[in-house]
Amino acid sequence: MKMKLHPVHLPLKHPFTISRGTLTTQPALYVELEHDGVVGFGEVTENTYYGHTFDSISASLEKARPHLEKYVDGDPLEVWHEMLTIVDGDMFALSALDIAAHDLKGKRSGTPTWQNWGLDWKDVVPSSYTIGISSIEKMVAKLQEQPDWPVYKIKLGTENDLEIVRRLRQHTQAKFRVDANCGWTSAQAIENSKELAELDVEFIEQPLPVEAAREDKLNLFEQSALPILADEDCQIMSDIEKCHGLYHGVNVKICKCGGLTPALSMLRQARSLGMKTMVGCMIESSVGISGAAQLLPLLDFADLDGAILLRDEPATGLQIRNGVVSMPQSPGCGSSIDFEKLHDYKPAGATLPNRSS
Repeated sequence: MKMKLHPVHLPLKHPFTISRGTLTTQPALYVELEHDGVVGFGEVTENTYYGHTFDSISASLEKARPHLEKYVDGDPLEVWHEMLTIVDGDMFALSALDIAAHDLKGKRSGTPTWQNWGLDWKDVVPSSYTIGISSIEKMVAKLQEQPDWPVYKIKLGTENDLEIVRRLRQHTQAKFRVDANCGWTSAQAIENSKELAELDVEFIEQPLPVEAAREDKLNLFEQSALPILADEDCQIMSDIEKCHGLYHGVNVKICKCGGLTPALSMLRQARSLGMKTMVGCMIESSVGISGAAQLLPLLDFADLDGAILLRDEPATGLQIRNGVVSMPQSPGCGSSIDFEKLHDYKPAGATLPNRSS
């Protein structure tokens, strides 16, 4: 089995701001696995907040190269734990490899990945569209650019959070979700939840920092007028149990937990505990989004708009129109890469592998 790595810089339609900073371009790394002429694709983004770069991710993936034959006859669900050890616990690297492995398996068998997992594609929830932090006027304009989505996710963590939601509410009757990205205190979150509930907000995502006291998280869980979902507090499998009793639900990110394999287990465990389930995304292309979308039958909420936030991309995949995700019927995760176009996205100074090597 062969593996090739393709670093890219993906341009955004608009600068994207959350409480931690602003992006205009999203660095990402594609993983290409090929066996007997069949190709599977995976993707992971660089992330300075979590300390993952092209170099660190690539170095971890190189450790896996001598062991890729395990995927020839082995199910990615069974190979994952061994690969975790091989890449020294690098979840970001493993996530891209795992997506590519599931995609390759599905393409080799001619079956969509969600079917390989025995899931039933019916009554799947729509995705939200994310509005990053900006001036209120620009946030309204972003909403009006995408006017027909059933749900909007609003990034908060400013000095005028409630005014932002009030103003956006004047322009749509769609559902809102808010994400403070660790930007509030417990007291702020409890107080804000009251008015946000009146503004038809569904839930608040990760309002408190990871390092906030357990007592503060418990107080918020018990006193909030809205459900509280964990994001930064829910990264790996063991976090599900830790979040139980402190959060009403969890947002599972593929890159943080190490791929589709652990995400599948995390979502099933959360549901068994009576918690709400969500899969979110980074700003990423159709490769990563198509992989994450295979999990939709297990979700109460979805945030899979990453590729729509891009100005352009060298990849294609499943279709999301006004939040509605078309049932993936293509084998594997259903993504592909235009290798001619890919060279337009390579970072300055980067050398992409030769496709014929």
